Amino acid sequence: MHDCLRFVAPICLLSMIPLALAEHTPRHNVTDAEVNAITRSALLMDMHNDVTSETVEGFDIAGTNTRGQTDLKRMKGFLGAEFFAVYVGANYVKDNHSANRALQMIDTVRHDIVEGHPKEFALATTADEILAARQQGKIAALMGIEGGHAIEDSLRLLRDFYTLGVRYMTLTHFNTNNWADSQGDIDDPKIMHHNGLTPFGKDVVREMNRLGMMVDISHTADKTFADALEVSTAPVIASHSSCRALSAHTRNLTDDMLRQLAAKGGVANISFGCDFLSDRYYKAEKPLEAGMRAQYTKLMELKDPAERAEKMKALQTEMAAKLPPATLADAVAHIDHAVQIAGVDHVGIGTDFDGVGCVPEGLDSYAKFPNLTRALLEKGYTAEEIKKIYGGNMLRVMREVEAQAKTLQAKK
Repeated sequence: MHDCLRFVAPICLLSMIPLALAEHTPRHNVTDAEVNAITRSALLMDMHNDVTSETVEGFDIAGTNTRGQTDLKRMKGFLGAEFFAVYVGANYVKDNHSANRALQMIDTVRHDIVEGHPKEFALATTADEILAARQQGKIAALMGIEGGHAIEDSLRLLRDFYTLGVRYMTLTHFNTNNWADSQGDIDDPKIMHHNGLTPFGKDVVREMNRLGMMVDISHTADKTFADALEVSTAPVIASHSSCRALSAHTRNLTDDMLRQLAAKGGVANISFGCDFLSDRYYKAEKPLEAGMRAQYTKLMELKDPAERAEKMKALQTEMAAKLPPATLADAVAHIDHAVQIAGVDHVGIGTDFDGVGCVPEGLDSYAKFPNLTRALLEKGYTAEEIKKIYGGNMLRVMREVEAQAKTLQAKK
């Protein structure tokens, strides 16, 4: 990975951000009862979870997940809504298998997770349906495509995926596609394939606005981020990105990006991946990254799911032994920094559980969220602010995206 150039936010956008953000006074009298009450009453919405890469291979989410962070036992009682990743690896681009893989990933959410466990999950496609699931005591299951190559350069396929329930799309993954530059394959930030979004890429964003599908800029090059914000008439999100001021990983957002995202009404959802949270981890990982990426790609091509899982776990264990893990305090620092820069109405949670090799020990499942609640309370955050970060802000964005779609459709 290499740093991308910052771009200067337009003055008109920056002027929309409040100059003075609320200061938080540290607390030392936080009780267990307060922590539990807030954690369980908050509608925790995780904007990105990759357990689907396991369920599509036969893992039952009601079983015990010994390799990752997500299973039903650790979700229940803590999680209100889950955006399951419809992750399509770059290897599926060859011979046009991307859309087929996306359909398989959609099916594992709809069939293996929701239909397989109807008492615990309810498929949701709107903010109202999330709240309805909550009233029924169920976890709302939603879907976000990770990797714009999944639509195979077709607005018709984009519309089909929306019809099947997809409610956001990450414009790129680690690979640049035919219409959008990724941060993952840029050797020199001055030399990009498309200089951001192509004309067709801008049409993709416009069609997502018209449909009511959230535009996700995690994984995009900085110029793609800028183009998406310029073109979109609805709020834009980062489904799983942290703060570049604290960790130099180019998947993270600069302070200028955070301000611009907020000015557009969007939300930055903080990822719990160690490299996104800890600059120390990221810098230690960087020399190993090329080899690790090559090994990961090779393992993903293995046909036997059990063999692939075993060797993937071994690779993660090998990497973990070489790197200093991130901590709960690192996660709190990123949330607090994003709040100070963008405002408390523009920060959320995008754990990237089961999609990264390392997460902080104190935040390695949904059942550990009381630890985060306590840390935020001790930092001086109020219950109302924590509930906004945990899900309230994303509910607001979903409603705004839905409303904008109705407005655009009414003009046709």
